[in-house]
Amino acid sequence: MGRVTSSTRIRLSPDERREQLLDLGVRLLATRSLDELSIDVLAEEAGISRGLLYHYFGNKHAFHEAVIQRAANDLIAQTAPPADADPLARLAASMAAYLDYVVANHEGYLSLVKGAASGNESLRAIYEETRAALAERIFTEDAQADLIADTPATRLAVRGWAAMAEEVVLAWIAEPDGVTRAEVLDLLANSLPALVDATTGGTAAS
Repeated sequence: MGRVTSSTRIRLSPDERREQLLDLGVRLLATRSLDELSIDVLAEEAGISRGLLYHYFGNKHAFHEAVIQRAANDLIAQTAPPADADPLARLAASMAAYLDYVVANHEGYLSLVKGAASGNESLRAIYEETRAALAERIFTEDAQADLIADTPATRLAVRGWAAMAEEVVLAWIAEPDGVTRAEVLDLLANSLPALVDATTGGTAAS
């Protein structure tokens, strides 16, 4: 990865420079854990001093949180379903994008999951907000109303399904065991309507 030149840095505003550093942090996080993403690593890759990074982020923990928040925002944006498709196709497309994102950014995603589980309140908040945004999308998109009715029971089912989907994807990446990507996607896309149907006693929206 090429380093940023001094001339490039001069042309950037402070906000633009911070955004560029966050983008670099997210790219580096794709292939290393959060603990391995140090101020020194980012400074070396960006070709700037550690002091300048502290100027932008304050300390290592604030830097880590900012990078994780950017990665979470990227996940939400990249998994947005296509607008011109039927509900099942939208769900399938969103799940395909989710699986591909976790595969491409495995170490960073694991850092978010492990950070939330470790008791780190800031990372847990980012994790919960991200999962809530992904689940809420199912109920706020008009096209999805034909697939899943918005009730307390279905919301509970979607929350459980989201946890299952995450575990399925992480387990498959760790040990595919002959299961194909297509089979994983079929499981993820088909399990939600089936779960909601079971939850509502066969009266889910269709």
